[in-house]
Amino acid sequence: MEFKFSMTTEVHFGEGVILKNKDLFRSLGSKALIVTGRRSAKINGSYDDVKKALDEVNIDYVLFDEVEENPSLETIEKGSDIGKKHNVDFVIGIGGGSPMDAAKAIAVFIKNPEINKDNIFGSGKLESIPVVAVPTTSGTGSEVTQHSIVTVNKEKTKKNLGQRVFPKYAFIDCRYTNDLPYDITVNTAIDAFTHLVEGYLNTNSTFMSDIYGEKGFELFKYCFEKLLNKDFSPEFRERVMLASVMGGMQIAQTGTSLPHGMGYPLTYFKGLHHGLANGVLTIEYLKTFKNRTKINRMLNILGLSDLGELEKIFNSLINIKLDITMDEINEYSRSIIANKGKLKNHPEEVEFEDIVRIYSKSLLEK
Repeated sequence: MEFKFSMTTEVHFGEGVILKNKDLFRSLGSKALIVTGRRSAKINGSYDDVKKALDEVNIDYVLFDEVEENPSLETIEKGSDIGKKHNVDFVIGIGGGSPMDAAKAIAVFIKNPEINKDNIFGSGKLESIPVVAVPTTSGTGSEVTQHSIVTVNKEKTKKNLGQRVFPKYAFIDCRYTNDLPYDITVNTAIDAFTHLVEGYLNTNSTFMSDIYGEKGFELFKYCFEKLLNKDFSPEFRERVMLASVMGGMQIAQTGTSLPHGMGYPLTYFKGLHHGLANGVLTIEYLKTFKNRTKINRMLNILGLSDLGELEKIFNSLINIKLDITMDEINEYSRSIIANKGKLKNHPEEVEFEDIVRIYSKSLLEK
């Protein structure tokens, strides 16, 4: 047996972890850039907890609260300009995947002033200033991955920044998710589940990464039942957040696979939420596998007898009607076939026709 495992983020999971561990901020410097969206972090209490912790350890901070869903490189540049202007020592990303991914990218741009939106992808390996992640949704796993997914408008797509930026600390407090509405709870949970699936059925999967995948499926056996019943108790919030962390730890080792790559144009061109874009493709993606050994193991852990039972769960949670044409499907399929990074993570050979079939059966035949 041979494998590589890299997980450099120090995770603190539980109620009140930010204030309980406030002294950790001192190790990162004397001034922080707080990166958030416009509203949610200020409503759910996470921003207040971060401010209070920084105040109590005498660390100054400046706020950048303009991160949109699927943050663009233009937003990254704007946030990094503020960080450079105020000479910050570290970045704190508070929110779902968008603010946390933006925080990582901003930290790279601050550390490397010569970098901009036009040259970042040809820049080679870069360092960043330290990042702290505070998730407020249960889906992205960005708090424990090195990835930063950004929107590249000139290429009309989302893509990985291409740098390894593991947060130094992740403070995970499920209380921040208690008031998430039903649709966001479902969308982000589906995102977490697709991370588990794509990391598990992956060329890069190992004995160690599979531990996180299988533990995540075990948690989702409970979470799917609660999602279907709309029973969002504190116990559910804790378990789905933990499943999200498991998925993040897994894809930090393996990367994602076909549904994520195929979902990006559905998000960019059709405005479909990232989690739903992955989820709507997942069942047909699973049906393409010739070797079903790991799929059957996954279904067994989930307490399901066959893929049809998982499909019923997805159909109950996801109801999507997209205005999409075969010409668009063919265009998106050509794009994913050209994406060697995603194709190499898929453990079986896949052809253009297979991609078209997944799109078509997922989006046109519902």
